[in-house]
Amino acid sequence: MQPLVTPFHHKPTGTWTYVIVDPQTTTAAIIDPVLDYDWRSGRTGTASADQVVAHCNATGAKVQWILETHAHADHLTAAQHLRRELGGQVAIGRGVLQVQQTFKKIFGLGAEFAADGTDFDRLLVDGEGLPLGEQSVRVISVPGHTSDSVAYLVGDALFVGDTVFMPDSGTARCDFPGGNAAQLYRSVRHLYELPATTRVFVCHDYPPGGREARCETTIAEQRASNTQLRDGITFTHGTRKRLAAYRPRSKHRLVARSTSKRAGQQANGAVAAGASVSRAAHSQRWADGIRVRTLTPENKSNGGT
Repeated sequence: MQPLVTPFHHKPTGTWTYVIVDPQTTTAAIIDPVLDYDWRSGRTGTASADQVVAHCNATGAKVQWILETHAHADHLTAAQHLRRELGGQVAIGRGVLQVQQTFKKIFGLGAEFAADGTDFDRLLVDGEGLPLGEQSVRVISVPGHTSDSVAYLVGDALFVGDTVFMPDSGTARCDFPGGNAAQLYRSVRHLYELPATTRVFVCHDYPPGGREARCETTIAEQRASNTQLRDGITFTHGTRKRLAAYRPRSKHRLVARSTSKRAGQQANGAVAAGASVSRAAHSQRWADGIRVRTLTPENKSNGGT
């Protein structure tokens, strides 16, 4: 019996969050939850995440895992809020250690920022299996977009994070610090080895031509028509340059770094690489042409985290 997948679309960031349930035991995992963030005021909120909470409560889903596919650059995670509301363990790929160390250096964070992954309950490695009732969550390392990127395979459902988008939107960018076009190419080709009927659930959709946002495709569709990496495209110098320079069609004005996943905790309250409040109070930087704004507890909205 295949897992039940319920998607939640966060329109402001184009992000898809998923609740995956084992139908036999109602054991559940949540993938890539989003914390609302208003870049103009610097306020956070939980309205979107609370829709996930309400769904889990209404369906009796018993949350065992809250999984991140990578450290996101375009939204904050609601993992800590969901853990408080629903329980479960927060997990991410072990490569987040490299991400934290990279951004600690970029933002000049001091010894108070421990780049050791302790903000997560579990750091995952390639090939690891996580129990989910009668199902199992297989961890697949897919670096390239970021060094910590992982995909999750549950039955016939593959959650790819930011490796590929819908076929008409191509692949993720790989020009962030730690990104690598060759790695992204290899990671995508590795995923393409899965059965053609495997359901593919994307983390983002940037719809071209005004079509409705979508979240599900298949390995067969990706291999046949992905605009960046489809069958027949080999890794050449030109391919490397196209991947490295690729920008998906996003209208989002703020790309906020949420490396440490502490954004759901008032004691931290920072976006940029999980900087401590002492740094966040005055840290507002531009990096790679991307505005990275940090939060202080004073900017929190009522009921936000």
